[in-house]
Amino acid sequence: MPASTLLPDSLLLNGREFRYQDIQQYPANTPADLNGYEARVLDFCRQWLNGAQEFGLRTSGSTGKPQLVQMKRRQLEASARRTGDYFDLGPGDRMLVCLNCEFVGGIMMLVRAFERNMHLTIVEPQADPMVLVPAATFDFASFVPLQLREVLANGHGPRLNRMKAILVGGASVEKSLEKEIQKLKVPVYLTYGMTETASHIALRRLNGPSVSPYYQVLPGIHVGQDERGCLTVRADVTNDQLITTNDRVQLQPENHTFEWLGRADFVINSGGVKVQAEKVELVLEVALTELGLSRRAFVAGRPDARLGEQVTVIIEGAPLPPHQQQQLLALLTERLEKYERPREVVYVPQFKTTASGKLDRLGTMRGQGAAPHPHQR
Repeated sequence: MPASTLLPDSLLLNGREFRYQDIQQYPANTPADLNGYEARVLDFCRQWLNGAQEFGLRTSGSTGKPQLVQMKRRQLEASARRTGDYFDLGPGDRMLVCLNCEFVGGIMMLVRAFERNMHLTIVEPQADPMVLVPAATFDFASFVPLQLREVLANGHGPRLNRMKAILVGGASVEKSLEKEIQKLKVPVYLTYGMTETASHIALRRLNGPSVSPYYQVLPGIHVGQDERGCLTVRADVTNDQLITTNDRVQLQPENHTFEWLGRADFVINSGGVKVQAEKVELVLEVALTELGLSRRAFVAGRPDARLGEQVTVIIEGAPLPPHQQQQLLALLTERLEKYERPREVVYVPQFKTTASGKLDRLGTMRGQGAAPHPHQR
């Protein structure tokens, strides 16, 4: 067997090598100076390498209270096999794991590497994980949007272009980032999935000749819709149980694709009109970019005596100068329907995030400092 395809018998974690035979005996035969994250990663690896048949995976808590989901080994294996087949991953390939391995996105990267006999480099999550491995090259990686933005801003594009493919998920990809992704030659895919489906079950190409606004459902995944228009999923990765999501989609069953419309629980009922928050957020994001404002923002419904709920813009950081806020609201008024137009702007010093790095909308709204800025339409 060529040297490049020798089956790995160890992994790298934060720059240190750990042999599989030692990991199987964890915590024996491992250094005593591990930090908490390293210990938790090695404990999952120990379970997997020793053949554990069931795993408790935590949900991120971005849309509700975090929960523990029990998953069978065969579900994780099926997910890893499907991704490995799709991207032609195999022995000798090099994987970078920079997602949080305490959640399904990072855990499934580990499982894919083990199942496909890939060389595994794990680094603790940070904004630009590539700086932690400056001399290394990789064939496959997965990032959250914040990480990919930092990686590109720091000039690592040529290193990314040596990979077979890149996944990005865990949050929406802003238009400004999507524009930067177009400069990459490596195929970049936005993922759709959740803990209950053992990571992604559909992919949307973000660049290249196959760029698409639609998610392509992976082979062997059966999808449908409930009475709300929300996606349902049944497959080996769900243990053949029907999973009903809160994601509203436009489904095209004949070619196994769908367009994501937004979450059913992010619908704002304003004066009896149902407003999809994510649609308003897209217009808001474009408007902020056009005005040269680099701000994180989202849209939520806040109680209103007359309308029931009013569409509200939540912006991170100090209040905008009055003229800029007026410019922003003018653009939104021009581009949105009557009931979609924000009636209030709220400034929050810093958005809250979940342990997996996702925006915690509910926590942010409940947090201190979410008082309305003096602007009422």
